[in-house]
Amino acid sequence: MRTALCEKFGIEHPIVGFTPSEHVAAAISRAGGLGVLGCVRFNDPAELDRALHWMDENTGGRPYGVDVVMPAKIPTEGTSVDLAAMVPPEHREFVERTLTELGVPPLPSEERAGNGVLGWLHSVARSHVDIALKHPIALIANALGSPPPDVLARAHDAGVPVAALAGTAEHARRHVDAGVDVVVAQGYEAGGHTGEIATMVLLPEVVDAVGDRAPVLAAGGIGTGRQVAAALALGATGVWMGSAWLTASEYSLGMPDSATQRALLAATSSDTVRSRIYTGKPARLLKTRWTQAWAAPGAPDPLPMPLQNILVSEAHQRMARADDPAAVAMPVGQIVGRMNQVRPVAELMSALLTELDDTLTRLDRLR
Repeated sequence: MRTALCEKFGIEHPIVGFTPSEHVAAAISRAGGLGVLGCVRFNDPAELDRALHWMDENTGGRPYGVDVVMPAKIPTEGTSVDLAAMVPPEHREFVERTLTELGVPPLPSEERAGNGVLGWLHSVARSHVDIALKHPIALIANALGSPPPDVLARAHDAGVPVAALAGTAEHARRHVDAGVDVVVAQGYEAGGHTGEIATMVLLPEVVDAVGDRAPVLAAGGIGTGRQVAAALALGATGVWMGSAWLTASEYSLGMPDSATQRALLAATSSDTVRSRIYTGKPARLLKTRWTQAWAAPGAPDPLPMPLQNILVSEAHQRMARADDPAAVAMPVGQIVGRMNQVRPVAELMSALLTELDDTLTRLDRLR
């Protein structure tokens, strides 16, 4: 199936796949979708540059995009403010006590701790844009809404469209008014940062609000061909999928058969929770002993972004290394209940498209 999204980006299928893995992103593009690499894990701009060079060489000439985390309002950053000093000692004590109770060991001595926060800072997100625009990217997406006007202008001057996530129709209107080219209507079911409105309700509201001015993608709870068909029926020109690729065989980030992937495979659609403990903003996470500890009586309230990132950054690294599926920190959507097998991206995409075609054929027979 080809929609206006396919024509706009020169892709075969109206499927955009977000992932923090360049190997998964490249495989999505090679399979005919638009792979979008999440940049937030790249603390060093040179590391991102290397990843994008790898994608340039491994996408078979197919288009790909990048996703940054950049608030429109610039938070206090710089040498004059020590953000780490703003984290209350009692919060640090709680995190360390919880990790001890969960049996999470310290990081290996050779591994540097705490750098995971850097990608969430506004200044680092700008460096991600700088690097990305040196490559033949087809899209810049911003996970935190409309990027600042100067970033929009730079992308447009380079001929690169900009996408932004929206959790309400009003958010979508503001994005398009600001110059955003593609709106991602992300429902409550989604993993990571998400709002209060379910996809089935949100998507037609956003399409009615801005669909005549910008392509609208559906996100949140999408992982099957039937759900892609439903999104198209509600007016989307394509879908934005993130969680569904976390159990792709190409997804390892250096840790094959990781505890996190094993935890995802065992989870049901009820095993997620929406919380501010990951970044300081509401995000849907896999429900584990870590999330339960933060929900227990006496636990401190999460800090605002980026202080919460600073607080839990090393904890996330330690849990990822601990090899305990019951104690991990992982954003994932409610579609996790269907993510019960590790398969290559090409196989995941093929199954998705086959079910989409079967669904459309079945619906056509109803006429």
